[in-house]
Amino acid sequence: MEFSVRFLNETDYDVLCQWWKAFRWTAPPRDFLPENGTGGMMVHKDGVNIVAGFIYFTNSAIAWSEFIISNFDYKDKDRKEAIKILIYELNELAKRKGSKYIYTVVKNQNLKKIYQEMGYANGSVKVDEMVLVL
Repeated sequence: MEFSVRFLNETDYDVLCQWWKAFRWTAPPRDFLPENGTGGMMVHKDGVNIVAGFIYFTNSAIAWSEFIISNFDYKDKDRKEAIKILIYELNELAKRKGSKYIYTVVKNQNLKKIYQEMGYANGSVKVDEMVLVL
């Protein structure tokens, strides 16, 4: 069976939290995510959710793709293909909504390689993320 892509729904956040926990990452709060955790997409195959990611839209020409996370238990060799499909679909959504640029922050080197294979270029190196809770 081929991959399918769908928009995230209200019940996906709990699943994604389990995935973040499996990778020893702290899950972002639901209200930190676009559309309260539904502003993104999920790639699945044969009833198995494989990878998800989010996209933020701004009042400028840039969109921000972030928080890509995969199913820790999915070990099939086509995992990389699923990630590429997700990134492609997020890019296409950004284009359809009028964005001219898409930005992301990547720590995982394997994910960084996938982004580079898809035409992304390094914007900055050796920078720190800064967050302030208001």
